[in-house]
Amino acid sequence: MGLRCREVSQLPGLGGIRLRAGAAGSERLVRWPYVAENRSFGPWIKGGELVFITGIGRHHNQSNLFELLYEAARTEIAGLVILTGDVYIGQLPLALLRLADQLQMPLLEQPYSLPMVTVTEAISRAIVQREQQARRLAEQQAGSLLERLQLRVGEPEERLALIDPFIGQHLELLKQLASSLEAWLAHQGNLTAAADALGCHRNSLRYRLDKLFTLTGLEPGNIDDIYTLTLALALLREPASPRLNLETPHDPAS
Repeated sequence: MGLRCREVSQLPGLGGIRLRAGAAGSERLVRWPYVAENRSFGPWIKGGELVFITGIGRHHNQSNLFELLYEAARTEIAGLVILTGDVYIGQLPLALLRLADQLQMPLLEQPYSLPMVTVTEAISRAIVQREQQARRLAEQQAGSLLERLQLRVGEPEERLALIDPFIGQHLELLKQLASSLEAWLAHQGNLTAAADALGCHRNSLRYRLDKLFTLTGLEPGNIDDIYTLTLALALLREPASPRLNLETPHDPAS
């Protein structure tokens, strides 16, 4: 559902942009637009960008345009857009178009008369809208409340940032002890049964859980704290991963 190179010229107000070469790669997804201001753009991108070469402030000869095209292929950007007109960069050389076809690198041409702010705004808006549509569709297809919640909260990094303050900034400890905590919760707080399921000694499991509760400041006898840990464990998982049937446990000393 993301924006593809071949669709850029179909966006409102961008009909003046033309795909001149590299059509075989036009299905590449555009992660974000980037206007290059230096001779080399490689150090400033992450991959997947639609890179714009304006020519403003730098003279681009034919040799340099070839270098930019090779760099585009090497850095795995989505495509290269070259602004053309009488002031800076004139016509695109036929040899450049042939090289773009050979590299399967989408090469687009944009007239200088089309303002960059119009172009970048239209592309950025389309990317954000399609990401939102994809997220809404995924939520609608979610098979459970937990999966929908995971998708609604966002990417794994966002979920981790949400969880951390509620467990005393001990996210790494929770991840390390996730299997121990899950076993304890799944066996309703029965240390012996949980330890048997994990294949460890009862006292070892007790030590791990005591450490977790002590450092996080949560209480095993507090139902709200147990809900916090259960929800935190659920959000740590990727959507649609296997889920445990968790019930409110007893005190870990049992």
